[in-house]
Amino acid sequence: MNKPKHIFLIVADSLRKDAVYSNGIDMPYVEANSVQFTQARSSACWTLPATSCMFTGLNVHEHRADTHTRKLRQDIPTLAEHMKSKGYKTIQVTANPVTTDIFGLDRGFDEIHKVWKLVTPKLKKTMRLMLSIGKPRVRKMLFSKDAISEKLSADLEVANCWGQNTHLDNFNKVKQLIEENDAKNQPCFFFINLMETHFPYHIADTFQLSGKSLYDKAMECITLFKIVNQNFLIKDEPVINQKYADLIYQRQMTSYQIIKNDLNQFVESIHRDQDNLVVFCSDHGDNFGEMNWYYHFSNVNDGGNRVPLFWLNPGGEGSKTIDKPISSRYIYHSLLDAIGIEQDTTLEKNSEMTFPMIQSFWYKHQGGTRNQYRYNQFLFEDSNTRFVRRNNVWMSAPLTGDNYHQEPVFESLNSETDPIQELVTNAEKKSYLNEKLAEFKVFSSEIKM
Repeated sequence: MNKPKHIFLIVADSLRKDAVYSNGIDMPYVEANSVQFTQARSSACWTLPATSCMFTGLNVHEHRADTHTRKLRQDIPTLAEHMKSKGYKTIQVTANPVTTDIFGLDRGFDEIHKVWKLVTPKLKKTMRLMLSIGKPRVRKMLFSKDAISEKLSADLEVANCWGQNTHLDNFNKVKQLIEENDAKNQPCFFFINLMETHFPYHIADTFQLSGKSLYDKAMECITLFKIVNQNFLIKDEPVINQKYADLIYQRQMTSYQIIKNDLNQFVESIHRDQDNLVVFCSDHGDNFGEMNWYYHFSNVNDGGNRVPLFWLNPGGEGSKTIDKPISSRYIYHSLLDAIGIEQDTTLEKNSEMTFPMIQSFWYKHQGGTRNQYRYNQFLFEDSNTRFVRRNNVWMSAPLTGDNYHQEPVFESLNSETDPIQELVTNAEKKSYLNEKLAEFKVFSSEIKM
């Protein structure tokens, strides 16, 4: 089997599956030439652990990059390192600083191009500061001697991606790099992160509020602030009005509609009549009230974990749909298989073992998280059912349909019931789950409560 010439892993940050499928896919080239995994689920609930799962093929407790550790383990090989071993130049073109050196996700990349440094700011510095000020670290700097430091300047630069569409800048940079490396006959692996679908969810070329009245705009702004600050984790009273959470949800739906045509054309330009492999997916999906969760960090449910996943093989082999629930972390194994590092399990190989397994670890919120949210969660899918272990109690719920806002909630199982021992029938799956749950418990015990 010949290796692909170039490989592209395109990630629309935080994009939920229903944003892609709500009005039909409407990406004609992608749909006609891809394997669609319609029941793909992320292994984690925010960018660091979810991207680390795709970069290592491991579960969160194994790569250990999460809200507590904040760093990818150094002793495990990354996807980029494997690509380099097979002769690929490894290039990251990203609009999200989380995927860079901050948390160790730069390892193995020959080049990292930070989109916020490439673009011409379209918003005034005061507006970029307002977008950044929602972050506690930025607010702290504003009232300290660091207010004019390089750190604050860097935050204002990153706000270029928070405050304006940059996907075309991203695509144009990739095309430039393709041309440069094609001239050298150099195969490349590209990791491409798009931020339009990430908070604050772009609904125009530059930041705008979508509320119709002045009051709605004010409430939308307040809700955005509360969501990015995870206020519901530290406040006793209800702090997010569901009406305005739904409005924020619509922002993400709109953000995808804005970029999809350009995305489809970009994919066609790098795939049609070429020996390139292209994957389009999301790292995770945000929550907007499902199971009373909002935004990142602890949303272990289908609303926040179902993600789009399209796989376009070199040469274009036509469309195919796979409806079986799978974990997006097997993108790692499938890409290694594609470059000649044979894997026993991939997205399409040994499908009994590609089932979703999702982990989340409670967010400290600078020590202010209420006790009711101080728990870690271990979830897996079996027989069209989700099983989650939370506070040493097993719960279950049916898999979600397409209406995410009305998904079935988890209900406690009988205290004597162990779903792994009693309900999982596949012996290999049962053994794997027992092993990983034991490891998860050890890692959880190491996290300071």
